[in-house]
Amino acid sequence: QVQLVESGGGFVQAGGSLRLSCAASGLTSSVPMGWFRQAPGKEREFVATISISGGNFYCSDSVKGRFTISRDNAKRSVYLQMNSLKPEDTAVYYCAARSSGRVLGSPYQSEYANWGQGTQVTVSS
Repeated sequence: QVQLVESGGGFVQAGGSLRLSCAASGLTSSVPMGWFRQAPGKEREFVATISISGGNFYCSDSVKGRFTISRDNAKRSVYLQMNSLKPEDTAVYYCAARSSGRVLGSPYQSEYANWGQGTQVTVSS
């Protein structure tokens, strides 16, 4: 059974930084991973995604230049470095894993087979 566990969320002032981690277990092989977020009263949205090798990755326009996604396959982990945080970044952040057999990441939630429980990020103004 695949399990994704996020950590690293918290409370930070605007302009600050946080690093989210997602530890995966139960995967038979590495798969593309993604980060999504859901703010209060809003739908869950794409944040960033990364390929199996880590060589192909991209972020949404709303976080481009501020957030960076990376992974360590040896540790079965994926990370989201968040800099220059803004109050509008406040949300629950979810880690997700695509199905095995895929190579590249995706911005579409329907293409992810497994999800973590989420970690809260709160940015104060």
